[in-house]
Amino acid sequence: MHRRILLQSAAGFLAAGSLERFRAQAPQAPAVKTVRTNVLEIGYHEFGDAAGFSVILLHGFPDDAHAYDGVGPLVAKAGYRALAVYLRGYGPTRFLDPAAARTAEQAAIGQDVIDFADALQLQRFAVAGFDWGGRAACVAAALHPDRVRAAVVVGGYLVQNTVTPGRPPAPEAVRRLWYQWYFNTEAGRQGLEQNRRGLCAQMWREWSPTWRFSEETFDLTAASFDNPDFVGCVIHSYRHRNFNALGEQRFVEAEQKLAARPPIAAPAIVLYGADDSFGHPDAAVTGADRAVFPRLLEKRIVEGAGHFVPHEKPEPFAAALVDVLRAST
Repeated sequence: MHRRILLQSAAGFLAAGSLERFRAQAPQAPAVKTVRTNVLEIGYHEFGDAAGFSVILLHGFPDDAHAYDGVGPLVAKAGYRALAVYLRGYGPTRFLDPAAARTAEQAAIGQDVIDFADALQLQRFAVAGFDWGGRAACVAAALHPDRVRAAVVVGGYLVQNTVTPGRPPAPEAVRRLWYQWYFNTEAGRQGLEQNRRGLCAQMWREWSPTWRFSEETFDLTAASFDNPDFVGCVIHSYRHRNFNALGEQRFVEAEQKLAARPPIAAPAIVLYGADDSFGHPDAAVTGADRAVFPRLLEKRIVEGAGHFVPHEKPEPFAAALVDVLRAST
C-alpha cells in the first residue's frame, strides 16, 4: 500500500499509455456556473454527468478553480461529477452583502463547502483539495461526517488550532513562512494590493520549484486574484490563524471544536508533492495519521509535483480520487 505513486495506480481507471493522449484531448474548463448560498454567490466549473456522484474540488492559495482543469475531465470519464469551486475572494465568487466582513478563517471556508453542497442539494459528496482547499475539505469532513463520503487531501491533516497559540516555529519554518509574517503587517497588505500577481508568481516558483508553468497558465489563474475581495480574504486568513485578527462570532464554537483535532471519519487518501518546498513525510502510515484519519487508505508521494499537486500532476490526483471513491462504496 505504501508506494511511490505511478500513473497506473487507479486500478483500471485509465491505462498508463492512454493518459497523456487523453489529457491532450481533454477540453478546457467549461463555462463558469454560479450558485447562491446565504453568504456568497459561488462560481464553479462542472465536469461530467449531473447524475454522477459529486466530488467537490477545492483549490489553495494562490490558485483558483483552474487547478482542476486537468482533473475534472478524468474524474468525469470515470463516471463521477466534478465540481471545481472558486473559494471566497477568488474569481467570480462574491459576497452578497457589500458590508460583510471579508473573513476567510478555516471554519468559514469549511462552512462554504457545506453551503455550496446545500445549494446544489447534495446530501452526500466527496471532497478533495490542497492548501486552503485541503483545509476546507478537512473542516467539512471533520465537522460533517454524515455528509462527506470520501476525501483526498494534499499535505495531510490541515486543521489548525486557532484557539490556543502553539510553540514558535523552528527557524527553517519561519523562513518558509515569510509571506505569512509579511501579510501580518500593513506593508504586506499594501504589497499584496499593489503587486498581487508578482507576489503570487513568486510563491508558485518557490513552492513548486520543478514546475515549469507557462505564462499563459499563470495568467489564466491570476485573473482570479483581481477579485475585489481577494486581498481582504487573504489578509484575514493569515492574520486570524496567527492570532492577529478576530474571527466571526458565528464560528467561535466551530473553531473550538476544530482546536480539539476532530478525526475525519471518511475513507481518505493523503497526497504529498515530492518537490514541495514545504517538505513531506515518507509514505508509511503512522499512529499519528490514524488518530486523525482512522480510515486512511494510503499516503502517496507524487513524483514531479510541488505544492500545487492537481495543477501540476492531474493524473495521479484524479487516480487517488477514483481509488478512494471506489473504496468507499
